Amino acid sequence: MKITVINGYEKHGVTYRLKETFLEEFRDKAEITEFYLPRDCPNFCAGCTSCFMKDEHKCKDAEYIQKIEKALLEADLLLFTSPAYVMHTTGAMKTMLDHFGYRWMPHRPSEEMFGKRAVIITQCLGAGGKSTAKDIKDSLSWWGISSIKVLSFKLMSDINWDKIPQKKRDSITNPIKAAARKALSTDYSRPAHTGLPARFKFYIIRMMQTGIGKTNPESADYIYWKINGWLDKVRPWKN
Repeated sequence: MKITVINGYEKHGVTYRLKETFLEEFRDKAEITEFYLPRDCPNFCAGCTSCFMKDEHKCKDAEYIQKIEKALLEADLLLFTSPAYVMHTTGAMKTMLDHFGYRWMPHRPSEEMFGKRAVIITQCLGAGGKSTAKDIKDSLSWWGISSIKVLSFKLMSDINWDKIPQKKRDSITNPIKAAARKALSTDYSRPAHTGLPARFKFYIIRMMQTGIGKTNPESADYIYWKINGWLDKVRPWKN
């Protein structure tokens, strides 16, 4: 089993502790690859549109992005973590997600993503955990992922892990441990089910790409959809 982890920041704080709690169940059972932001994706997307209009390898930051994408595509389980920064995900996480705009369904989604499973862990002092998770979930769902488990927690206490009362720590870590055990018991030889929202998006974009093909048959996105057979009867999901 392979797990790819995207850490929304480098600090070993509360979010790091929660992520480690989740991974404890997998340490001797899975191959775990971790990326820490911004270290492993240090540059902002410049909005040059090279990934959309030409090829993702033309991106000025392809050396970082392609390494991360390779790990994402090879993994059975994806884990994204981020504390809430002013009610949203960290700037570093947003920066990385921006770089993957070319993998959104209106462009060139990867077939493998439609069968992936993902977990998002967020925490906040009082508010912002859910909106932080949504920032990440929006991208994952538009990549084609349907199976997304969100674990979001409010500390309502000190942000220093060692100063958080044990009872509060248990109320946070116990659900994470339970989710990890459930994830560990999953049969990853079977792709996750692609739900109706993802299928609906796919069919809407399919109609859009068909129209683009009539006016701009040289479009990189249209060619990609056509080569994959998605404009005919082929679909990127298995179930």
